[in-house]
Amino acid sequence: MTERLTISPDAVERAAERIRRGGLVAFPTETVYGLGARADDSASVRAIFAAKGRPPGNPLIVHVAAVDTARALAAAWPEEAAALAAAFWPGPLTLVVRRREGAGGVVAEATAGGPTVALRVPTHPIALALLRAARVPIAAPSANRSTAISPTTADHVLKGLDGRIDMVLDGGSTALGIESSIVDVTRSPAALLRHGAVPLTAIAALVPTLDLGAAVVAEGQRAAAPGSQERHYAPRARVRLVPAGAVASEVAALRSDGCSAGALERAALASPDYPSVVLPGDPAGYAAGLYAALHRLEDAGCDAIVIAAAPEGDAWAAVRDRLRRASAG
Repeated sequence: MTERLTISPDAVERAAERIRRGGLVAFPTETVYGLGARADDSASVRAIFAAKGRPPGNPLIVHVAAVDTARALAAAWPEEAAALAAAFWPGPLTLVVRRREGAGGVVAEATAGGPTVALRVPTHPIALALLRAARVPIAAPSANRSTAISPTTADHVLKGLDGRIDMVLDGGSTALGIESSIVDVTRSPAALLRHGAVPLTAIAALVPTLDLGAAVVAEGQRAAAPGSQERHYAPRARVRLVPAGAVASEVAALRSDGCSAGALERAALASPDYPSVVLPGDPAGYAAGLYAALHRLEDAGCDAIVIAAAPEGDAWAAVRDRLRRASAG
């Protein structure tokens, strides 16, 4: 059984000690729960891949407590990295930089054998406390089985990883509910590799940015950043994206064929006779509740989940990306 720890200074210290000794600890960040292991030890990092069933070509984000620590893990720190770190760290932005090799650095397993490393300084107080107590960089992808719905509560973590990891620090629900934006600053202009909690417009206001956020990596290839698979962030149920006004009719059609269908919408329904979740109509509120809603509908036994397609526009880009990947395949 995975040990579930209520947050306290002692719990954080115990979790940090477990990580220092090579264990796996799930912990909350401001985005989603991460599955942490020390990033400077090959066996520890391989344990993350084993627990998640994660393909070895899918690199991990390495979390650190301060900008100076991130710079020490990088072979170079270009002006774009300095500008973005000053604006968004601590926070939900990941920077891809050239990896420094040698003792004390991030091991190749965490970068999928590539020359770059993805680094982030989280803002969540529990994540920062764990990093400071552990005194090592922590590699931490989302704390779920590979390609499954990302976790925003400790219950979500245990749903997929109970018995596969050592501990989970229960910090309640995460605030943002969607993963960090990822920017590659090893190229010019910098490239957005994943839409996330920091909008592209905010990033582009500071550095020239090329939008590659919808890039897809074929199976077996090394990805430059996490979340590049065609199918990702996905429930076991089939996900169907339809226009906003077509949700009820699509659910009815599926149910008439004998399918247990539910719905995820942005507008309230008139007492539907099927499982449904209504999310806020603003992009931040929708993102914060998205994964929890998908977990809820999956746990209700839905074979299919019908979702009203997200609006166009930069503010909704991260949500559109997650819905597209959840409905792929």
